[in-house]
Amino acid sequence: MRLHVFYEGRVQGVGFRWLVKQTAMGFDVTGSIRNMSDGRVELFAEGERSELEAFQVAIPEAGLSRFIRLETAEWLKKTGEFKGFEIVG
Repeated sequence: MRLHVFYEGRVQGVGFRWLVKQTAMGFDVTGSIRNMSDGRVELFAEGERSELEAFQVAIPEAGLSRFIRLETAEWLKKTGEFKGFEIVG
């Protein structure tokens, strides 16, 4: 599966992408995370749905919940484009 999430709030300039990348290391997921020009952060992650669900729960639990005002997620078909988990922008 592929998880696509937009995070809104104070999610830029606080180490958000770095902490998400560090969190991803504890899960069997691949993907990317980037800052958007409108102030949001966009996450793509691929893997087994149960692993992605656990990863999604772990992100706010990693100390990031205080920065997240809104999380919008959708489930898509896996594309297989990712080799690891990277910060891309």
